[in-house]
Amino acid sequence: MNETESNYSHMLTYHVYTDGSCKVNPGPGAAAVVFTTPEGEIVNEFVKAVPQTTNNRMEMLAVIGALKAMEKAHLIIFTDSQYVYNGITSWIHGWKRNGWKTASKKPVENQDLWVELDALKNGYAGEVEFRWVRGHNGHPGNERADVLAQEAAAELQRSR
Repeated sequence: MNETESNYSHMLTYHVYTDGSCKVNPGPGAAAVVFTTPEGEIVNEFVKAVPQTTNNRMEMLAVIGALKAMEKAHLIIFTDSQYVYNGITSWIHGWKRNGWKTASKKPVENQDLWVELDALKNGYAGEVEFRWVRGHNGHPGNERADVLAQEAAAELQRSR
């Protein structure tokens, strides 16, 4: 089945770029999301700063925020986080099967956010795809999300 034959072909498609930043890990951080058209036109962006967090939590919070921000669309979510990409596309299946334990029988870190992200992904009214993109590689959407997250985290750190 090609894209035009998809059940979601009548929906708008958005490219969603997510990024997280933490100035001191753990410490002040921020999650940023940039929504674009497939042609690259920015249609919305937002950032959330958190006073005490980790980089991985901010990477995850950005994706969670993206899924909460859009009710029904075809979302192609780009992340430069291997942790988020591998976690949501691969590792999560084993974690759930093993009662939220890793292969080494340790509790999964950030389980609260993984549970929330999994529920949002599975309950989403549209189609969601995840793609990994190399960070700091000149990709405009990824670079914009990085700038937003970095600036918000830096501002939060300065205000402490």
